[in-house]
Amino acid sequence: MINESCEFCRVAKREVESSVVFEDERTMAFMDIRPVNDGHTLVIPKAHYENIYDIPDDEVAYLYRTVKMVAGAVREAVKAEGISITQHNGRAALQRVFHMHVHVIPRYEGQRFPRPDELSVARREKLEETATRIRRYFGRFVR
Repeated sequence: MINESCEFCRVAKREVESSVVFEDERTMAFMDIRPVNDGHTLVIPKAHYENIYDIPDDEVAYLYRTVKMVAGAVREAVKAEGISITQHNGRAALQRVFHMHVHVIPRYEGQRFPRPDELSVARREKLEETATRIRRYFGRFVR
């Protein structure tokens, strides 16, 4: 099921430019265009579910298997000291794109977590460079 007006559905269909680091038949991982840190990646189900309440249990389990794999590759690629995994549900929880997605965010000791309005759009070249580095580590984590 695809929602034609959903930006992330359009990413999954490759109608919107994105820096993809992983894709299989059910999930996709790509660079966040407003990253907290270099390597900040979004993981989505290709099917449209608005949030955690809408996605079936088997789909969320499959999605989080991809999240785990992506987290390992991101950690290695950017030499992160930690990884934050976040998922927002509803406007009050800072969800801005209403397609279920999980943030995989590299973190470093002593770093403050910025507010969304403090983040700027990254250059496509930088996102592609980081995506290439992350893809190199997938051999270790592919299921």
